[in-house]
Amino acid sequence: MEKTVIVKVPQNQDEAAIASDIDEMKGLIATAGGEVVDCVIQSRNDISPAYYIGRGKAAEIAEKYGGDVTLLVFDAELKPGQVKNLEDMTGMRVIDRTQLILDIFAARARTAEGKLQVEYAQLNYLLPRLSGSGANFMQQTGGIGARGPGETKLEVDRRRVRYRIQRIKQELESVRDVRSRQRQRRKTIPVPQVAIVGYTNAGKTMLLNYLTKAGMLSEDRLFATLDPKIKRYVLPSGYRILFSDTVGFIKDLPTHLVAAFRATLEEVGEADIVLHLIDIGTDGWESRRDTVNSILKDIGAYEESRILEVFNKSDLISPGRRSILERGGKLLVSAATGEGIPAFLTELDRMVSLGFTAKRVKIKHGQEQYAGVFYEEGIVDKIDYKAGAAYYSVRAMPKTFERFEKLLKQEKQNG
Repeated sequence: MEKTVIVKVPQNQDEAAIASDIDEMKGLIATAGGEVVDCVIQSRNDISPAYYIGRGKAAEIAEKYGGDVTLLVFDAELKPGQVKNLEDMTGMRVIDRTQLILDIFAARARTAEGKLQVEYAQLNYLLPRLSGSGANFMQQTGGIGARGPGETKLEVDRRRVRYRIQRIKQELESVRDVRSRQRQRRKTIPVPQVAIVGYTNAGKTMLLNYLTKAGMLSEDRLFATLDPKIKRYVLPSGYRILFSDTVGFIKDLPTHLVAAFRATLEEVGEADIVLHLIDIGTDGWESRRDTVNSILKDIGAYEESRILEVFNKSDLISPGRRSILERGGKLLVSAATGEGIPAFLTELDRMVSLGFTAKRVKIKHGQEQYAGVFYEEGIVDKIDYKAGAAYYSVRAMPKTFERFEKLLKQEKQNG
């Protein structure tokens, strides 16, 4: 494991917020396979343009950790010049928070789509940071297409990165089109979609596993899963829904990642219900909830009436705290033990039912086959038989009734 030192410069934060940020950084580094040796905190009124931290603090880090530590990780986004100056001063590799998150995403991506999305984000992050010094970068290249005046290796690298970015962008647009068509097909069979969102490691995949026995990877690590899954589920009332698991959110989520995962995040915007899972066992859950809500607003997926907040990991809190939260109307569950799941499903049932309409439908003798749409997409509560016809008391979404009427109309035209 690579020995690492965290460097943080607090920006108008109290001690609790600083401690929360450091704990999160430790979790990110552990997920990336590093070992945190120490954490250096420097309070400054301004950020050094050359070193981010003070030059003296950089020299102090070099003297204290030189030879033992190989990596400095800053809880901030650094400029290319700051990285170079810090590396020259300390003799250690230097990365920032964004690069750390991108590295984790790269390690966690499993599908071809996920890998493309991460590479797109990484290259967009890398491009402005391509800098050259010495013979390694500034030497002129040779070979076909680079003779005559020539161009530096740095210029070739930049051109190649831009070309690769353009190619990936085109592929991601194709992915976006495919996802859009898939959503349109799902809409033709009107089954409510419930998108599960939350801060990373809130337990989204574990909850989906508990409900659907999906058997997906679920670890106590940040960004354990990146590739979204869609699973069918039947609620206790009989309503059929589609659960979709999404990539975990995090504070200061790199803009490159938001852009790269746009096609995935659009699934949230198209969902009928957004299930916001909150880790109640973590200090600072309020700020994490605010972070997720902020990202939902940024992607145009925040609509209070269709958001269901569920507080996970209730098994990790004290009975006294649980009592206070329940009195405050919080819906508590534990995806690990199943505690609170029935009450959660009852509330989800209620929200899903708001999109359904109750009607009494007349089906004549010989048209019974068309009643199948109500069994497939809705709920048949009762059937009354009278004078050559059946009267179905059903609950379904408006599109299901439209589909039923269309089938009857087609039969009339064909008959």
